[in-house]
Amino acid sequence: MKDKLKDSRLGFTVISILIGLVIGALVLLVAGYNPFEAYGVMLNGIFSKPKYISWVIVRSTPIIITGISVAFAFKTGLFNIGAEGQFIIGALFAALTGYFFHLPPVAHAIVAILIGCLAAAIWGGIAGLLKSKFGVNEVITTIMLNWIALYLNNFVVFLDKFKRPNSEASQKILESASINILGKWKITEAGQAWLAEHSMIEGFFNPPVNWGFLIAIFIAILMRYILNDTTLGYELRAVGFNKDAAEYGGINVKKNMIISMTIAGALSGAAGAIHVLGNTREVAILAAMEGNGFDGIAVSLIAGNSMLGCILTGLLFGALKYGGQKIQPVMGAPSEIINIVIGMIVFFISMPKLIETIADIRASRKRGEKVEHVK
Repeated sequence: MKDKLKDSRLGFTVISILIGLVIGALVLLVAGYNPFEAYGVMLNGIFSKPKYISWVIVRSTPIIITGISVAFAFKTGLFNIGAEGQFIIGALFAALTGYFFHLPPVAHAIVAILIGCLAAAIWGGIAGLLKSKFGVNEVITTIMLNWIALYLNNFVVFLDKFKRPNSEASQKILESASINILGKWKITEAGQAWLAEHSMIEGFFNPPVNWGFLIAIFIAILMRYILNDTTLGYELRAVGFNKDAAEYGGINVKKNMIISMTIAGALSGAAGAIHVLGNTREVAILAAMEGNGFDGIAVSLIAGNSMLGCILTGLLFGALKYGGQKIQPVMGAPSEIINIVIGMIVFFISMPKLIETIADIRASRKRGEKVEHVK
């Protein structure tokens, strides 16, 4: 049983979640709050209403895609810590396209997403180029590019033609660029009448439910196919596994570094574009990083860099963050405690080796007990 558990990433993940929840419960207990009540409130805030489930999906979608972006880079031997900046660039250019371009519905949204992806691909490709040509560590360059992206976003939003009056946000995107599933139909008389007859569906579509989650699933399947079933994917994985061996085998390592970071940047840009076109419909002036890219790093680690695994772990992460928000208004618990709870769960999920070590210690003790018994 232990050997099966050691070979199962899923087993490690489940045990790590339980350990994280137990430690989170202890933190809540020490702080003077009932952990069972707190977790009950969290679960209630996730599953009790259709609209809560919708919000979890909407909130999870960007970090699923940034998680895939980080996982893709990890698979090719690179650490894309710049997913945050690429997300910002993708969101910014999608918002610009969504407001200034006048195109037919559907086509407008597709063009906005593609432009956001292209801009973020270039942003990620800069780090790949510096890595391949000059040996500059991608962690350093992507951190710097994150901050440049933030200030570039603020500069563009402040432009008179783009800034919304009496606001610290941009103009709203045009309706033709929206990727909401029901769009304006749900506020028409016919839409409201139909939804009134189907209360559960009305509750589910009350939040800005959009096509982003389905796009995220498609992206996960596509990236898995590219990595596992194409020549490009073989070369990228070979470079990630052993650069020297890949180069000896005739693979252009430098070119593949640039390609890897370019694709990773495009994926994070898609996350930003979907977030704007399907949820916020604008970009705001940023005082600090929002964390969508950094959350993607955690999602990737939890998923073991699995493309399809990022879907489930992204939903888990989004559910914990959304459900955790309900604890403060209901119980009065400070938000910092909720962040500690979530952080501990992520911490232990990301440390399967610790669980493996504990399992080894228990196994060795059992073997010792058996020896003593034989004696």
